[in-house]
This record gives sequence, C-alpha cells and structure tokens, in this order.
Amino acid sequence: KENRFYATNHYEQAAQEVDHYIVTVGIPVRNGDPDFSYLTSACESLVKVLKRGDCVILRSTVVPGTTEEVVKLILEKSGLIAGEDFYLAYSSERIAEGRAFEEFITMPLAVGGVNEASALKGKEALSFVTEAEITISQIKTVETAKVIENIQRDVNIAMVQQFARFAEKMGIDTFELIRVANTHKRVQLLTPGPGVGGYCLPNALYYLQPKAQELGVSLSLLEMARQINDQVPRILVSMIKHALEQQGKTLAGSQIAILGLAMKDFSNDDRISPPHHVVEILLEEGAVVKAYDPAVPANYDFKVDELNEAIQDADGLIYLTVQEEFLEINWLEMIKLMKKTPVLLDGKNRIPRSVEGG
Repeated sequence: KENRFYATNHYEQAAQEVDHYIVTVGIPVRNGDPDFSYLTSACESLVKVLKRGDCVILRSTVVPGTTEEVVKLILEKSGLIAGEDFYLAYSSERIAEGRAFEEFITMPLAVGGVNEASALKGKEALSFVTEAEITISQIKTVETAKVIENIQRDVNIAMVQQFARFAEKMGIDTFELIRVANTHKRVQLLTPGPGVGGYCLPNALYYLQPKAQELGVSLSLLEMARQINDQVPRILVSMIKHALEQQGKTLAGSQIAILGLAMKDFSNDDRISPPHHVVEILLEEGAVVKAYDPAVPANYDFKVDELNEAIQDADGLIYLTVQEEFLEINWLEMIKLMKKTPVLLDGKNRIPRSVEGG
C-alpha cells in the first residue's frame, strides 16, 4: 500500500508517528571482543524521544544479558522505567541472507521481555510480521538461544571438516560418506566447505565468551571448533600445494583459478569470506591468483571479469562458492583452457568425477 513506509535518519521526526521501535543495530566483533558502541549510540538517540507507552524490541545478536544490563539502563536515562512506563523486549533475528522476505513470514520466533507485559507486547507487535509460531520465554534465555543456534552450526561444521580430513586419508569420497551416514534417520551431518563465513556463525562464540568467562564456564569444545573452521582455508592451500608438487611444480609461480569469492553459495556478500582467506594464503605463498565471481560487485587486484580469463593457462583451480553461472560450466571444455593435467580442488562437490585431471 502507498504511503505506509518511509525512511528517515531523524529520530524526532519518526517519534511523532510511531510508538514501536525495533533495534537491529549490529554488535561487530573486533579481535574477539564485541563492540557495543553502535548499539549504545542507537539507544542514546532513542532516549531523547522515548515516551510513555512506547515498545522497544531489540533484535540484534547480543551477549546474553545485554537487554537488561545495557539497553535497559540506557533507555531509563529518559526518566521512564522499563516494564512500567514503556515496554522492553528481545526477539532474535533469524532470517537468512537471500531468504529474508520469505523467512520474515515463515520463521518461528522467540521473544522475552523485562516483564510479562513487555513479552506479550513484543509478541503482539511481531505477530503483524510473521505467520509462524512465537514462543515466549525468559529474556536471557531468548538472547542465549540465538547465540547457541549459530554456535551449534559452527560446531557441526567443524565436526564434518575433521571427518573430511579422515576420509581424505582413507581414500573415501567425503560427500558420499556424508550422504550414506545421513540415510540414518537420526543423523543430519552438514556439508564441509572452504570454512565458515559471514557475520553470524564465525562471531557467535565471541558473544558467549564474555559471560562464560564472567561465570567461570569453560567453552573449550566451542573454541576448538572455531579454531578448526578457521584453519580450513590453510588446509585447502596445503592440499593444492601438495598436488602441484606431485607434478613437479611449486605453488610459488603457479597460476591458480578461484571460483567464488562470496561468503556462501548464491550470495553477493564477500565480507568475512573464507575464499578471501584462501586467496590471501595463496598470494603469501607466491601463487598467481585469478578469482572470478559474477555475483560479487567488489573489485580486487586478483579478481577478473570473465570466467575464461580466470581459467586460461591455470595450473590449478579451487572451487569455493557456487553461483548460478557456475552450474552451467562445461567442465570438459573448461579443462582444455588450462595447462596440461591441471590440479582441481573441488570444495563444493560440483565438478564431475569424469573430468580429466579432477
């Protein structure tokens, strides 16, 4: 409908017409430490316009306890009391990049409030957006649930990364191994890849660590999983280096084609991207890198504009991220553009096994 939405950077203007505020300001992680400055700045601005009866819903991924220990204290500088004069709730954002509009409607939500009235008010507001179930729980429970939702995927990916290393040494196809294991109804193994990227999964541990350290709780398994996933790009480079050496070549001076720079398949976002880490290590090793990703708009010295430009005369290729264009590649023809007996490292299980040199 027309005239139902407008954007402004003036709180005072918005406050004249709204009584609900949804805060989704990010808390970036810098050197393992969450940076609250953007969130606190947003809340300080909100203090200036907050009025009796307003509802504030925090939806950022946070360190458990943030709503009550940080946001509440700032907002109460307005002279209003959370839970009495205004509603304060937390409900984590769960949508995935590329499926936002669909999951806004279909993704179940959890909501907690500083009191029951705030939780119910938050649920009422969110029910205008989603058709899915909304679960009410304690506010710290909902905050923590969001963090561990991401951590469990990070841990599960680390597990299959280690399975992949074992399968490699056993001469077993990793993807076939996982397919067979997943025929068990109670097994749901994820798929290994070039690492874990984006802002959510790699940073999740660092939202839990501050409270864990404060409470004296060990997160050793979770920390080990993070280390395993961080090491994957270096392992991939070691694999292609070893394969080249078996052909009497060195990685230094070899031309390596990279397919995909995005942080995950079918994405144009290459921030905190494992493929970038792979490229960095290759360049450190002296390789000549030509990377191609038709979806990523950013430009880099090593990025080329055409697939053939990346492939032409390459000694090796590493397939790191799937894009629609890559699904149409004629691999038999592509191999002809590369140097004789090229090394192919398929991180996505997309290159046909019949391709010579694969």
